Amino acid sequence: MPHTLLLIDDETGIRFTIQEILTRDDVRVLTAANARDGLQLVREESPDVILLDIRLEGQSGLDVFHEIKQINPRSLVIFITGHGTTDTAIEAMKLGAFDYLVKPLDFNQLQQVVEQAFKISWLMNVPTTVDSAEGTPETSDRLIGTGPAMQSICKQIGRIAPQDVNVLILGESGTGKELVARAIYQHSRRNQAPFLAINCAAIPENLLESELFGHERGAFTGAERQRVGKFEQCHKGTIFLDEVGDMPQSTQAKILRLLQEGQFERVGGNETLSVDVRVVAATNQNLDTMIDQGKFRRDLYYRLRGVTLSLPALRDRIEDIPELAHYFLFRFNRQLGTSVQSISMETLDRLQRYRWPGNVRQLQSVIREALITSTGTTLLPEFLPSELHQDEPETTVSAADLSLLGDTTWQGIAEYVERDFQEKSPGLYRRALQQFDGLIVGRAMQLSEGNQLRASEILGISRPTLRSKLRAIKAQRPSP
Repeated sequence: MPHTLLLIDDETGIRFTIQEILTRDDVRVLTAANARDGLQLVREESPDVILLDIRLEGQSGLDVFHEIKQINPRSLVIFITGHGTTDTAIEAMKLGAFDYLVKPLDFNQLQQVVEQAFKISWLMNVPTTVDSAEGTPETSDRLIGTGPAMQSICKQIGRIAPQDVNVLILGESGTGKELVARAIYQHSRRNQAPFLAINCAAIPENLLESELFGHERGAFTGAERQRVGKFEQCHKGTIFLDEVGDMPQSTQAKILRLLQEGQFERVGGNETLSVDVRVVAATNQNLDTMIDQGKFRRDLYYRLRGVTLSLPALRDRIEDIPELAHYFLFRFNRQLGTSVQSISMETLDRLQRYRWPGNVRQLQSVIREALITSTGTTLLPEFLPSELHQDEPETTVSAADLSLLGDTTWQGIAEYVERDFQEKSPGLYRRALQQFDGLIVGRAMQLSEGNQLRASEILGISRPTLRSKLRAIKAQRPSP
């Protein structure tokens, strides 16, 4: 889906140049020469990002900014300012502007700032659904899973999101921590204010503090102008601190003060600033161990974990893999222009047997790669990457085990259940289902001569589910 950028500037040359530089297949650039026309386009087009000259003919850009926020609070505004008006631009940023650029424009910097704004706009506006997919827009992201683990996570998000507390999300890399953070934001009372995501591991230690808190002009080499940090930009909104376990201890101390008092100073500054920000943090590290090793502050840990969400690894919810695989299949079909319509049962079985060290992110990559190399309308196992073809488990059952599985009869089940009814033993339903599984699974295994793949096809269940049932049956019945 293309991004929309609106430029409001009364200089014809600026409008023409920016439109030429920023227009591309996935970016639509609209222009307006005055505030009236610009505000009309804001109402009609709901642009993702707005470039706004702070001095328009007959009207202050600051007044236009206030009107933009009344029309569409989620539009991100980047001010264009002359050297003499940066103070006004900084004041606007304190009120919620995204950034400001100084004339004459550095077009490389312009492209970088606009790209960052598009990413933030996407994070704020693309829906993240935590319920049924029915009626969900195709462009939305989904927290997928009908198994008990993911249903529990979705219920917790529903309870946590409206409460104005900090949240700590724990989970292995690739389990969907940013998706959960976005869902919390979008279902919160702060969902009309900014949402910014910072990867603490991806920013060099000497720049992270400036990125979060901003800096004053001359604070360090290269600080040619005052910069407003992410916390100021995110006033009244939500900030997502990803990989918070990688945050250096000097920055941890400033984060702690902000969480305790709502105050901080920019790097190189003495002015105390106040902000109101909800913090959602995430890490794949064991913070308890890091605290014992002196690498993470215990007091910050308790401030961050107003509520803790622990995301399950994909290998711990294999029942969700078919739904996830089909979701990625249809999503990448649209993106790649492929036309694979289904996934074979053998492919799904292979996906469910893999351990997924990279979790959902790895599954997504596997489906994308398989679609690129596939032919035909069905995704077959041979199109899966090589790592999914290694360490194949045993797929047949021995004759002795087959004999053990086949010792249950319909009459035996009826007699067993009737006896339990007479004795009024608790847990009858569970035991009756176990007896039923023993009969049905045992019969399917005998018909397939011990071949698990054929037995799973007869029963209409996945091979991991079949193996789970086989283990349960063998545990209930000691070998002769």
